[in-house]
Amino acid sequence: MPAATAYETFATLQPDDRVQVDHEVKVGFRRWMTTTIGTVVKKERRRHSLHFKRNPDDKVYSDVLVLRRDSGELTTVTLDEFSELRKL
Repeated sequence: MPAATAYETFATLQPDDRVQVDHEVKVGFRRWMTTTIGTVVKKERRRHSLHFKRNPDDKVYSDVLVLRRDSGELTTVTLDEFSELRKL
């Protein structure tokens, strides 16, 4: 059986599920891979307008996870097509 995609896993997540997200961080021209592990506080699909001069009715959404890390820190991870999401 093939592994579930990040979006299939995202759809099944509930608060208090423990997850690992492998994702790329980009700052300017630099990029690196990182792993974030934590407990799901909430998941949501956020509407945003990151793109310059878009038509007002051309809606853009991102799938977002709010995680509580082991240290108690809250962190937000935005999923993209390259993110790998696994339940632990």
